[in-house]
Amino acid sequence: MTRLMQTAVEHFPIAGSFTISRGSKTTASVVTCHISEGVFAGMAECVPYARYGENIDSVLTEIETIRPRIEAGIDREELRQMMKAGAARNAVDCALWDLEAKTTGNRAFTLAGLAEPAPLTTAYTISLGEPEAMAAQTEQYAHRALLKVKVGTADDATRIRAVRAAAPNSAIILDANEGWTEANLAYHFEVCAESGVALIEQPLPAGHDALLSSIRRPVPVCADESVHKTEDLPKLAGLYDAVNIKLDKTGGLTEALRMRDAARALNLKIMVGCMVGTSLGMAPAVLLAQGADFVDLDGPLLLARDREPGLRYEDSLVFPPLPALWG
Repeated sequence: MTRLMQTAVEHFPIAGSFTISRGSKTTASVVTCHISEGVFAGMAECVPYARYGENIDSVLTEIETIRPRIEAGIDREELRQMMKAGAARNAVDCALWDLEAKTTGNRAFTLAGLAEPAPLTTAYTISLGEPEAMAAQTEQYAHRALLKVKVGTADDATRIRAVRAAAPNSAIILDANEGWTEANLAYHFEVCAESGVALIEQPLPAGHDALLSSIRRPVPVCADESVHKTEDLPKLAGLYDAVNIKLDKTGGLTEALRMRDAARALNLKIMVGCMVGTSLGMAPAVLLAQGADFVDLDGPLLLARDREPGLRYEDSLVFPPLPALWG
């Protein structure tokens, strides 16, 4: 049966602003991919990320380039081999998962060979700001089990201590977004250990990972910008304790599942993260995150409005997607 593909760009306002070491934004812009086959249709979204050389136009062009193969019936494995890892492939790959679920009458987790998913404890992100502002924001969410705190300045000690004081009972992931340096790395590590931080995400710029081999790591360290696909993992084993798997980096659920299994084989802990997007982007990641050591799927919670229907969130829990959303 002939397939038809459509793409669209949607913009969702962020509640306030979202700030990391590289800058701030007030809108989440997503590209959606809609693939239909007769009366059935699969849909997914991706978030182009400038840090990886992506923008809305480049992602749309990538998807359009593969249109003839998609409409001719390409499968996910062929797609993985034909498109590079990144946001464009993620939108197509996850739309194909959704389409297969609908055409076969099976849930996506069954197609992936996974057990029925359960609710997960997700982090909630605290944006980078002055220590007093970060502490005030943290106080609002101190009831949450897990917080992800954005840092990445030359001196984050005051920020780390202020956040810990504001949320004494929450587990904390600290995300430096490549913002630390060889000069301040050891100092920040010691402050993190003193403050009971559970995980430090991407402290150094990608490509500077070797520095981690020559320094004591008193807190587990997680790769994010340094790891995109399965082939990146072997060179990071021994330098990092965990890897952050994001569908927009891996280029979809198909590659992400391979990467998860390969990371576990290398004794790396698993974090499943996200860009700032809607429930449609988080839904396939909820399947990937089953059994993960850390889950950061709070994208919709950072928006002023989500798409309908969306994922169900209750405090720190995110529930598996219903078929009306995805999969």
